[in-house]
Amino acid sequence: MRKKIVAGNWKMNKTVSEAKHLAEAIKNDLAECREVDVVLCPPFIALKTVSEMIEGTHIDLGAQNMHWEKSGAYTGEISAEMLRALYCHYVILGHSERRAYFHETDEVVNKKTKAALAAHLRPIVCVGETLEQREHNETEHVVETQIRNSLAHIGPEQLVDTIIAYEPVWAIGTRHTATPDQAQKVHAFIRKILTQMADEHIAQTIRIQYGGSMKPSNAKDLLGQPDIDGGLIGGASLDPISFVEIVQAS
Repeated sequence: MRKKIVAGNWKMNKTVSEAKHLAEAIKNDLAECREVDVVLCPPFIALKTVSEMIEGTHIDLGAQNMHWEKSGAYTGEISAEMLRALYCHYVILGHSERRAYFHETDEVVNKKTKAALAAHLRPIVCVGETLEQREHNETEHVVETQIRNSLAHIGPEQLVDTIIAYEPVWAIGTRHTATPDQAQKVHAFIRKILTQMADEHIAQTIRIQYGGSMKPSNAKDLLGQPDIDGGLIGGASLDPISFVEIVQAS
């Protein structure tokens, strides 16, 4: 039985003081949560503050991105080792916004994923299709290509520490959400690809999140699907009540 995982991606929101208040509000309700893995992913500047806020709880810290090199002349970048020093356990990689706005390719995501795993960070690797690709019936081709390339040359023993987040780009930050059946179909397809890449046991172990306008009103139906193992929450993670309700629906 796969344990659900709900991660809040705060994106470029919240000052340090605001992040502290948000983390505190979430901690008040979820500090002792053991049934679900809860992860908070604030902006880089707030990682240390949030780390201190959730110390001693069952809430984990995650980052929104990282570079694949350990150090060097990469102005503005953050390494896996730097994240580990702040007690990060997870890192989001290949988010559709990184792919679209910063032109990250599957090959870049692959290098980052390998670096994260080498540093004992658990990568949350994002995949998903645009509205145009879905309308042209290219969802499976796009998702399979992203998964195979983003996870290329990563052995089964490391795949089990990887989380996949299926995020239909057309449903991110919009009023559109994949129906439970639509989401389940793609999640099941992803698990099929993982079976081909590793084996049935590994594929059944890997957790696959849904990311795409999940909120309290639809969380239960989405999370009730057999292959949906949690959520990568954007907008709703900025409201502590909404985020807690999603976790409680898991």
